Amino acid sequence: MTVPLDRHYSVELQVSAERVSQLRRIVAAHLRHWSLDLHVRPVCRALDELLTNVHRHVGDGNTCVLELRWTGRHVTVSVADNSARMPRLLPAGGGLSRVMALSDSWGTCRTTDGKVVWFTRYAEAPKAAGLLPYAPLPGVRTARDIPAAALV
Repeated sequence: MTVPLDRHYSVELQVSAERVSQLRRIVAAHLRHWSLDLHVRPVCRALDELLTNVHRHVGDGNTCVLELRWTGRHVTVSVADNSARMPRLLPAGGGLSRVMALSDSWGTCRTTDGKVVWFTRYAEAPKAAGLLPYAPLPGVRTARDIPAAALV
């Protein structure tokens, strides 16, 4: 199966509780369209944490940019916002701890306008099933091989 390299989706939005669930559905639809059904749940749960953190710590009305990218081997999700306050990994769990558990790698990066928080998951292109039928096992007879007189 040939996979077009570097599939990409990006959207700029104002974060609100309603938009978090809407974006989760949009990202899920993209992953399914790219035949990455097995990654829908973990990617959407980790994305939910990133967007909820923006909503909780940056506040309503601030814009952020969500980017989803699949290279054929990895899915990368990043959320950039305009707050200079860097996120922290809390020992109690939740938030970035959940992102860390659902991803293969994650990180944060300061930008001139704020920061970017991202995570990646290994997501290789699905293998296509063989289209040729398997040969019958040795010793297996088919109805055509058995003479009609023997079937009576």
